Amino acid sequence: MTRPTPISASLWNTPSVQSASPPVAPRRPGPPHAGGQEGSGSRFRGDIEGLRAVAVLAVLLWHGGLSAVSGGFVGVDVFFVISGFLITRLIVKEIEETGRLSLTGFYGRRAKRLLPGAAVVLVTTLVLSYVFLPRIRWAETGWDVVASGLYAVNWRLAERSVDYLASDQAPSVVQHFWSLAVEEQFYLLWPPLVLLAVLLSHRLRGPGRSVRTPLFVCMALIAVPSLLWSIHLSTADPGRAYFHSTTRAWELAIGAGLAIGAGSLVRLPRVVAGALGWAGLAAVLTALFVIDQSMPFPGYAALLPTLGTAAVIAAGPAAGRWGPALALGIAPMRAIGALSYSLYLWHWPLLIIAESALGELELAQSLAVVACSAVPAYLTYRFVENPFRFADLLQYSPGHAIKLGLLCTAVPVIAGLLFQFTVWPAPSARPTPGVVAAQGLDRSADPTAPKIGAAVLAARPRGDDKGTAVNRPGDFVPDPLTARSDLPALYADGCQASGTDVEPRTCTYGNTSASFTMALVGDSHAAQWAPALQAIAAAKGWKLVTYTKSACPFLDAEVQSGQNAYTSCTAWNKAVRERLTGDQRPDLVITSSSNYLVVEDGRVLGSDESLEALGAGMRATWRALGTAGVPTMVLRDTPNPRIDIAECASKYPDRMKKCAVSREAALAGIGDQQARAASDLDKVTLIDLNDAICPTDPCSAVIGGVLVYRDTNHLTATYAATLAPRLADALDRALDK
Repeated sequence: MTRPTPISASLWNTPSVQSASPPVAPRRPGPPHAGGQEGSGSRFRGDIEGLRAVAVLAVLLWHGGLSAVSGGFVGVDVFFVISGFLITRLIVKEIEETGRLSLTGFYGRRAKRLLPGAAVVLVTTLVLSYVFLPRIRWAETGWDVVASGLYAVNWRLAERSVDYLASDQAPSVVQHFWSLAVEEQFYLLWPPLVLLAVLLSHRLRGPGRSVRTPLFVCMALIAVPSLLWSIHLSTADPGRAYFHSTTRAWELAIGAGLAIGAGSLVRLPRVVAGALGWAGLAAVLTALFVIDQSMPFPGYAALLPTLGTAAVIAAGPAAGRWGPALALGIAPMRAIGALSYSLYLWHWPLLIIAESALGELELAQSLAVVACSAVPAYLTYRFVENPFRFADLLQYSPGHAIKLGLLCTAVPVIAGLLFQFTVWPAPSARPTPGVVAAQGLDRSADPTAPKIGAAVLAARPRGDDKGTAVNRPGDFVPDPLTARSDLPALYADGCQASGTDVEPRTCTYGNTSASFTMALVGDSHAAQWAPALQAIAAAKGWKLVTYTKSACPFLDAEVQSGQNAYTSCTAWNKAVRERLTGDQRPDLVITSSSNYLVVEDGRVLGSDESLEALGAGMRATWRALGTAGVPTMVLRDTPNPRIDIAECASKYPDRMKKCAVSREAALAGIGDQQARAASDLDKVTLIDLNDAICPTDPCSAVIGGVLVYRDTNHLTATYAATLAPRLADALDRALDK
């Protein structure tokens, strides 16, 4: 089962869910359903505790794979609004009652409430990762834990979301900590901004005036730009938009605005408040089922759950017993709401680790793991959260609470750093240029040099037993731990255009003054052939110029990126075509590409329509090259194993048959449009080397002591280099026609 993108560990961590009442002495923790009564000891808000339950259940069911809850990820937006409301309410109350705000007290309360449980989960996750995750994922996990402990993991994930090379990797085992990071950043910045707003108000308006007006202005100055930015970025760069604090600040600000205007809310007529509250709850529930991952998010779509949550909170006590609290305040909902923080912290690591240990989980298995996470969640709530939260020493000594928070931050950070030493990367085990040359390109090379990779296969490798999958292939290169970095040199040389580039970045290899020039053009499936072409250029004295861009096929069609048209790819293709048919015209264009969905007139085409559009786009582009006198060699797309081969090899080093994949499945639909388009045109030749990549059924993960793939669909640079002699022969035959 495909695991949904994890979302938030959000407002299960807020302070007490309360309405205004005279302060009383703090209570000791009650049973789980009692909810957290922190600080002021005010009257309990069962409706908000129930909202927590609704949100966390939606998140857990969505992560568990229940497709009916297509918008379960909007639970995070519900939590952000609740967080902004409760935190700001406490701040405003303290300022109005005491005339000051103790930052030490504020940060101390947050530390003892949030950090002990998070530290326990992070450290335990490292231990479980060591036992159950393949070694190839340890280093990334260690750094993710460090970032989570520092509450900066959302920025790390935002950058990773636009890293094409990381797009096929398994999700982080602590990816759900991103929302905690967003909230901690809010907790860090909002109180000083409040103090600054109050100070400016006193300077400009004089003391004794209400603090609510300047606070509302401050909130609006955050909310409006953040919402506009969220709307823009959710379509322009969906990955970054999802994780960025700047695109989520408006949701927290909505809650803050409610707290600032709380005095007006309690005066709502009961009928109006009740209708408002039920309408808000209906909006939240509707969002869970009508919003899905195909929509730009957060942006406009997040308005439905956030405004719905705001309506429920605004109705509050004014709605009376017949308001949303009638459903949200029942004992089971309050119990789940009380446990929700720990439940969220635990469920995602257990899901990811279970999937690594057991393989792909069925729906029932995923939901069972989610249900079982209630056990460590309750133990953490009972024996970690509440003891620290209500300890007398921490209750009355904010300084000690802050020291506890620093300790709970330091422990997972240090543990994550130490975890790196368990997987200190081995040196990249690439064969030397001499070994690669000995595979057949350099006729003067030592004939006794060992053959590796595709060089061990027969001239007609289909069914060659040397490519057969075995459990113990012996030593092979690259090591799975370093396979992801076994990339063509053009990546390190800065020649692979990124997602936003519209102008080509070119690199030149081989004989730069040669009379014959090859141009390698296309996406990463074209770029993976660069090692072989570099070897050919060096052996023949040719010049190789690269024009490659991630996820951007070289054809006349607009492809999809995320939920949007990949407009920078369209512009990049136009710029490349102008060069290849203009004064930088090469003697030969070599191209390849994967399959993509196509966007036409703002509509994303289905799979079959997209394939037809891709074929038409190929013909148009290759025909234009032919008209300019440039022949095209099309490298048929490579087999797609659809599993992470490097991770599998790391996980099953002595059972490598588990990493073999069906030849029929790996080749299904691969390069069919390329073949049809090439057959329709003169000056276009199709080159198919897939028998040397998957010579047997099933396709082996290791051939000739070389790992074939670095991820789910890209060749290792080492194996690609060993294909150079076969590619050189194919080019010679094509050029001799």
